[in-house]
Amino acid sequence: MGIRKHILKISMLSILLLAGTLCITTLWSFSSNAPLTQNNSVASSSVPSQSNPMPDNANASTNASTNTNANTSTNTSTSTSQGQSTTQTQNTPNTSQNTQAPNGQFQPSDISQRTAPNHGTRPNGMGNWSPGISSSTNTSASYTPQIVAYSVTFLMLFLGAYYLVTKKKVKIQPSNVKMLILTILGVGLFLRIPLALLINGHPFDLSTFKNWATTVVNNFSQFYQGRNASDYPPFYIYVLFLIGKLGSLSALSPYFTLLLKLPSIVADIATSFLIFKLAQKYLSFEISLLLAAFYTFNPAVLINSTIWGQVDSFFTLIIVAAIFFLSEKNIGLATGLFTAAVLMKPQGIIFLPVLFFELIRQKTLKSWIKVIISGLVTAIVIILPFSLNTSGLWIFKLYASTLGEYPYASVNAFNFFSLLGANFTKDAGTLFVFSYHSWGLIAIVMITAFSWFLFIKGNSRVYASAVALLLIDGVFTFSTRMHERYLFPAVALSILTFIYLRDKRLILLASGFSTTIYINTHFVLYETLSGINSVSYGSILIITSFLNVLLFVYLMKVLYEIVRERRGMLIGA
Repeated sequence: MGIRKHILKISMLSILLLAGTLCITTLWSFSSNAPLTQNNSVASSSVPSQSNPMPDNANASTNASTNTNANTSTNTSTSTSQGQSTTQTQNTPNTSQNTQAPNGQFQPSDISQRTAPNHGTRPNGMGNWSPGISSSTNTSASYTPQIVAYSVTFLMLFLGAYYLVTKKKVKIQPSNVKMLILTILGVGLFLRIPLALLINGHPFDLSTFKNWATTVVNNFSQFYQGRNASDYPPFYIYVLFLIGKLGSLSALSPYFTLLLKLPSIVADIATSFLIFKLAQKYLSFEISLLLAAFYTFNPAVLINSTIWGQVDSFFTLIIVAAIFFLSEKNIGLATGLFTAAVLMKPQGIIFLPVLFFELIRQKTLKSWIKVIISGLVTAIVIILPFSLNTSGLWIFKLYASTLGEYPYASVNAFNFFSLLGANFTKDAGTLFVFSYHSWGLIAIVMITAFSWFLFIKGNSRVYASAVALLLIDGVFTFSTRMHERYLFPAVALSILTFIYLRDKRLILLASGFSTTIYINTHFVLYETLSGINSVSYGSILIITSFLNVLLFVYLMKVLYEIVRERRGMLIGA
């Protein structure tokens, strides 16, 4: 009788222990062959220096050979922005440049630039990848069927579980909740680590992060000096500094790529826990656990952090935390987090209107003082250590350079402009009366105005997540210079919006965003690994781009109806 009473806890504990054992076993076995696998593949794909990229039709070949110590010259030009890399071929085969950071560490050269390749073709110079790159990319690509199968299965299971909880009224005993959330988060973490080791991820992005990590460790204060400086704002460089320190230890050096992926992996789990705690405050135990599981095992989340090795999960955690504290009446802490988000990725600027809207709504001088002090202090603490040996204007030059790096209507983002066939089309080109860039700016103004309308009409802080979701979705869908990963925060923000507004249609939107984000990320990642940098105009791009446009229109409709029908009835008004 006692065993039957605790059968659920025993089962959850068994699953957790099994996942933990798998994780430990993988880590243990990986260390023996790491020099021949993960660490070697990152080393062999290290980002070489750049010199004078040629047009798309240049006929040349490249020889990419760069070791982790980076005392190597190359004939390859590599460009990266926000950790996304492509390769351009030299027209002069004998050109050779050595780009070194202090103490002999390699520093990427002009990696933030990117020249659009021909649609559906290999970018110049990618036809002759080094063996190390080929092996790592082939290994990653071989798991495509399994990843797709998992994604379809996940969506079906989630919809089934949501039906059981909402329609069949499946109940969970309060005494089992702690064990269940521990199992969800623990299994999510333990399974991510073997997956991160098994699949190498994006070789150029990871090698860029590795080079930044080793460079900042050797010369922290001068990291942003010189023509080869990073295009990332300084906040995440602190994380890379810590990774560089840990990776320099002999016991951890075989796991350098895992260390690079680990901040985003941990951020996934932390975001899931934050979702659970917030949902527990306003919703049932069953829905709270389901939402946490939805984010933890979401394919759109897994492919970004654990497989690709990008840092959007870390950025999303900051944004979600900022929205959470703003909605829970802590505007000072929320401001610090918004500032940190902007100082990690320029996309953080998209969310700043949310803070401004709440300031206008509160109409108190005290709130303005809190925001100004919190923002200034956070900015000074983050920026100052990198400013000791350089001009104080360097941060503004960095943002001006970063924001102007990609003058294209779309950069592999499956959005409105890609739907029109304008992927990697110069945004100075004309669409009807105005340029693509002008249309993008007009869209931003209109989306911000509509967000302002909703927030004022709702007159409640709980609309913060809804407005943030509308802003990121609208800017991604109708603005220019968008990358495939920029919609990533929409998954977490749609869940937060559901928690605060409790409209079931937001669950449908969360599922829709998860689907399109996954397709866009997966398709671009594996096209890139195949040597194709610019996604061609095909059925997948057209359908996914059209779905993103529909999702934005539906989101506007849902939020407008919620404001109209529930104004004055929402929690915490």
